[in-house]
Amino acid sequence: MSFSQRLQDVRDGFERPFWVANITEIFERFSYYAVFASLVPYLINNLHFPTDVATKLGGLFGGTVWILAAFGGGAVADRLGFRRALSTAYFILTCAYFMVGSIGASWLAPIREAIPAQWLCGFILLLPALGIALVKPSVVGTCARSSKENVRSIGYSIYYTMVNIGSTIGPLAVGYINNHMKVESVFMIAAGSQLLMFIAVLIFYKEPRGESDAGVATFSQMLGNIGTVLSNPKFMVFLLIFSGYWIVFWQQYLTLTEYMKRYGDATANMGYVLATDPLIVITCTMAVTAMTKKIPAFSAIILGSLLTSVGWLAIAFRPSVNMAIVALAIVAFGEIVMSPRYYEYISRLAPAGQQGTYMGFSFLPIGIGSIIGGWISGKMLDHYGKEVHQPAQFWYAIVGIGLLTTALLFIYDRVVKPTQEVPTT
Repeated sequence: MSFSQRLQDVRDGFERPFWVANITEIFERFSYYAVFASLVPYLINNLHFPTDVATKLGGLFGGTVWILAAFGGGAVADRLGFRRALSTAYFILTCAYFMVGSIGASWLAPIREAIPAQWLCGFILLLPALGIALVKPSVVGTCARSSKENVRSIGYSIYYTMVNIGSTIGPLAVGYINNHMKVESVFMIAAGSQLLMFIAVLIFYKEPRGESDAGVATFSQMLGNIGTVLSNPKFMVFLLIFSGYWIVFWQQYLTLTEYMKRYGDATANMGYVLATDPLIVITCTMAVTAMTKKIPAFSAIILGSLLTSVGWLAIAFRPSVNMAIVALAIVAFGEIVMSPRYYEYISRLAPAGQQGTYMGFSFLPIGIGSIIGGWISGKMLDHYGKEVHQPAQFWYAIVGIGLLTTALLFIYDRVVKPTQEVPTT
């Protein structure tokens, strides 16, 4: 097929809801990663939370999104309809990000006096997860329903590109804001972008044509599917082991900025540094995927886990901006090697007819890793930095968690051999 014909297929193959949903996804990811990149420093420096409390709250913010996605966010979006789900989600996100940026505001003082600050922040930081858990399945579902069969694979590629564009712009925007505005501006800009998306959905988005609601699972069926997955011990063991990967990965948002401020270059603009990971993912995914396509899926998962783990040694050896970029680059290459093969492995591990449920649960380790990572990393950072006075030991401990995860994955593959015991599809 000629390039001109393929271009014509792209022009004709997608309905308007496809483009509206994917453009809003850029702004959703922009807001999420801008907030995540700023959250822990904001909690420590502006709201004066102890480091361990700040990382716990940051891990809660990053983790609940994925746990809600695993436990039925898609089913709720299906029941509401995508237009209603998207508009509800962007309204929730508008309010949520505004509230995050207003935690220290004078008008919230009576509430802060009545409720312990940690509980108040924890409640507010749960709100974005409610919105994002509706956005994800709604946009992916729109891609399926508003694209013709001959361009559907291109549609998912466009979606993935939009996600990465947004996740790159977010930290870059934080870098700019750090130089010119107060950190609260990050949350207000995020809220404003979500308000614009709320309005855009109401005006431009129409419920895509496609399968009727007859195919939507009831809540009892959804609970039954969840029970089926939870009763598969081999699969659950794999997910729990793989959570260790995400404990290591999420340190770029949970502790790296604070570590650099204390023990590296306190003047470094970490917003720009944190853009390293998504920039490499955008520019290198196709090449790395092509180079590793002959590696078995589980071997690629193990290799990606190993790369991401050892990447943090760079910042342990020398806490500078250049070494932080090197560390994030290695972490990103580990992510690129692992991520597509991880979802391939999950799809093959799932019994026939349960692929959707199993793929939903593939998000669970991401959430668990964020929550556990936030729970332990702040305490570890204070212990090795302030008590032991050997801050590099913190990164050696994080690398140790990654290497233990890699070893457990290797043992799991050799002992359990799930791909030989569960039919592939």
